[in-house]
Amino acid sequence: MIEATELTKRYGGRTAVDRLSFTVRPGRVTGFLGPNGAGKTTTMRLILGLDSPSAGRVTVGGKAYADLPVPLRAVGSLLDAKGVHGGRSAYHHLAGLAASNGIPRRRVAEVLDLVGLPEETARRRTKGFSLGMGQRLGIAAALIGDPEVLILDEPVNGLDTEGIRWIRGLMKSLAAEGRTVFLSSHLMSEMELTADHIVVIGQGRLIADTAMRDFIETNSRAHTLVRSPEPERLRTLLEAAGARVRLDARGGWRVDGPDAPAIGDLAREHGVAVHELTPAHSSLEEVYTTLSRSSVEYRAEDRPQEATTTRQKETAR
Repeated sequence: MIEATELTKRYGGRTAVDRLSFTVRPGRVTGFLGPNGAGKTTTMRLILGLDSPSAGRVTVGGKAYADLPVPLRAVGSLLDAKGVHGGRSAYHHLAGLAASNGIPRRRVAEVLDLVGLPEETARRRTKGFSLGMGQRLGIAAALIGDPEVLILDEPVNGLDTEGIRWIRGLMKSLAAEGRTVFLSSHLMSEMELTADHIVVIGQGRLIADTAMRDFIETNSRAHTLVRSPEPERLRTLLEAAGARVRLDARGGWRVDGPDAPAIGDLAREHGVAVHELTPAHSSLEEVYTTLSRSSVEYRAEDRPQEATTTRQKETAR
């Protein structure tokens, strides 16, 4: 397990991590969420011994990272995929990591195969790598010691669709083996598909530490997705009945207020055809955005959402 207890980090007069306590347990993927400047990277650096806490403590398997006898065999991490000397090949970068931790050289070929980097590519200097190739190398480095704990910061950055599906499957399979997987990402849709549990922080403080499903269901507002061949007429009826009606990103109306049966009855009474009537909950992105709004350090001004273009209205049809 990873256990943080009253973990605090100050830089001069600024507190980056503020009395943060949480536990990352084995056997599941734990997502780590927070706005820019929330303290996520600082927390990960504290776990890995790259920074020293101002107060509190954090342990991996009951020990501080510095006290682990062979770190790469216990903890694999990816904080910066660009942290590789551009003049070295991927193969020799991994071979150096293996040698420094008493890991057999054959493990290099195993992890290169696991992350999908062919030997021909691995023998090239890393300065010519694309962002996605660099990410795969970073993940290979995290896996070189076959560790029980993985700490990954934005691992899908630069990966294509196939690569994102691959990393999702890899994280889930490692957790299913009983490993501890701690994953930070700004890609909410992917986090919702990958993580079983989430830890959310804002301004260095804990906002939530709970199961993914519980987080969404507890904090989201139920709504109904409605599609009709007469969208404007239906919208007028719903708003007259006190409902809040907005365009859904997938097309159709998103209706807050009356439930699905009430919407269906209203449409029937006025002779309006309905092609879809689906009860739904908010997505992780919507819930997270709402809860973390007060903790966002940098935010552009919100634009008015009421204006609906002709093209958007056509989408609702």
